[in-house]
Amino acid sequence: MAQVESAQQEIVESGAQWVFIAAERKGVVSDPAKYLTEHPISFPYLLDEDRKVSKAYGVYHRIGLDAINIAHPATLVIAPNGTVQYIYRGDHQFDRAPLQQILDVARKLSAGPGSSVATLPPSS
Repeated sequence: MAQVESAQQEIVESGAQWVFIAAERKGVVSDPAKYLTEHPISFPYLLDEDRKVSKAYGVYHRIGLDAINIAHPATLVIAPNGTVQYIYRGDHQFDRAPLQQILDVARKLSAGPGSSVATLPPSS
């Protein structure tokens, strides 16, 4: 989140709207409310406690070497019509999409019809 916060002006200029989604429950392992109080963010935040959103986008995983019952870290760029234009699924909890790549896709998408948006396959 810090990486994205540091690029807030670029994000706004790209024409994108950003939302953070965390696949976790309040008070189980971490405390999202406490974290957000200590590290405020300027974008909407969804706590996906029942994992419905994570499952809908195919980033949920039941068990892994670095996590249990959470989602792979993922970044999606979704067009206004609801189609996924870009997806990056991290292999582990510290694997994040390159910010410049996300901004490039958002800028192309906001440029409107006729612009070329590359849809990248999920990472493996």
